[in-house]
Amino acid sequence: MTPDLCRAARALLDWTLVDLSTRANVSVTAINEYERRRRRTQSSTVRVLQLALEDAGIEFYENGEGPGLRLKKPSEITGD
Repeated sequence: MTPDLCRAARALLDWTLVDLSTRANVSVTAINEYERRRRRTQSSTVRVLQLALEDAGIEFYENGEGPGLRLKKPSEITGD
């Protein structure tokens, strides 16, 4: 997951930095610095952020044109 995809995922979910921070248990400062590319972020931290976004319904993918994301349909999230 790239910093740009992280910001885009938050926008799709209408989440603030605080929302993602709470759900991923990562500091707001660390997320902000990651999204703004101000410091190198550990891969384990990026993975925790990605998992929190995926748990909320974001699906990350790679296609012939590069990485992307989408918001899953409610039935795909709940398993109905």
